[in-house]
Amino acid sequence: MPELPDVLAYCRALGPRIIDRPLESCRIVSPFFLRSVDVDPESCIGRHVIGVRNIAKRLVIELEGDVFFVIHLMIAGRLRWFGLDAKPPGKIVQATFGFSEGRLAVTEAGSKKRASLHVVQGAEALSTFHRGGVDPLAVTAAEFQTMLARSGRTLKRWLTDPTVLAGIGNAYSDEILHAACLSPFKSCAKLDESQIERLHRAMRQTLQIWIDRLAERFERRFPGAGDITAFRPEFAVHGKFGEPCPVCATRVERIRFVDREFNYCPRCQTGGKILADRSLSRLLGEDWPKTVDDT
Repeated sequence: MPELPDVLAYCRALGPRIIDRPLESCRIVSPFFLRSVDVDPESCIGRHVIGVRNIAKRLVIELEGDVFFVIHLMIAGRLRWFGLDAKPPGKIVQATFGFSEGRLAVTEAGSKKRASLHVVQGAEALSTFHRGGVDPLAVTAAEFQTMLARSGRTLKRWLTDPTVLAGIGNAYSDEILHAACLSPFKSCAKLDESQIERLHRAMRQTLQIWIDRLAERFERRFPGAGDITAFRPEFAVHGKFGEPCPVCATRVERIRFVDREFNYCPRCQTGGKILADRSLSRLLGEDWPKTVDDT
C-alpha cells in the first residue's frame, strides 16, 4: 500500500500536470471504484483543478466549486500518467481523468478491488476522511512521548495505527524500527527516554529520507507502474527476509500475521532473540530457534 512518502511523490508529480487545468473527461470503468457521490463526477467536467494534496495515505484532487476527488489506492492501486495518444492498459484500469496534456489513470492489479474514489463537496465532508492521526513529520518530541505513554500496545501496532500517526504502514514502520534498533513487539509503555528519542528521530529521518529520495527520482517523470512499491532494494529489512542486515550482516527474519508479514534484524533490534512466528514456530515446536546463534 502506498504510504506517506509514496503518496507525496504522487502529489508532487501530479500537481504540475493538472493544477490550473480543467478536467476534460471523466470515465469510471469499475463500478466498485466509485464509493460515494455528493456531486456527479461527470458534472465536474470543465472545472479547473485548484490543488492536489494528501490526507495520510489518501490523495485529494480539489476542483472548483469546493469539490474533492478523494482517492485511496489501498494495496494494489496505482496512479499512471499517459500522453493523449497513449492507451491505458485495459483490464486493470478503474478510472481515467483527462486533461489538456494527458490522462490520469487509476489502475489496480489483482482480483480484490479495494481502491476507492469518493466525490465529496465541502470542507466538512472532506474532514470525515481524517482518521485522527498526527503528521509524523510535525509531531514534537514532547508530544511523541506523551502519545507513547498513553498506549500499552506494541510499537509495530502503534506506528501503523492511522488514528495515532498518519501515513505510516507496514513497510516504513519496519524501516523505522530497524533504524531505531527497537523490537516490533516492544511495548510503548516500557520505552525509556533514550529509546523514545531514538524512535522519534528514526521516524522523522526515515520518512524524510524517502520523501527526498522519491522527489529526486521523479523530478522529471511521473512514477511508473513498478516505481511505487513496498519492496525497495535500498530498504534495510522490509521485504528482505533471509538477506543480511546492512548494519550487522545478521539474517533478516520475519513474522507472519494473517496475510501480512513484517521484517526485523534480531541482532540490531531484539538482542539476538528470534521472535516467535505464530504459524511456523507452532509447527516446529522445540525445534524453533530461540536466538540467532541457534540457527
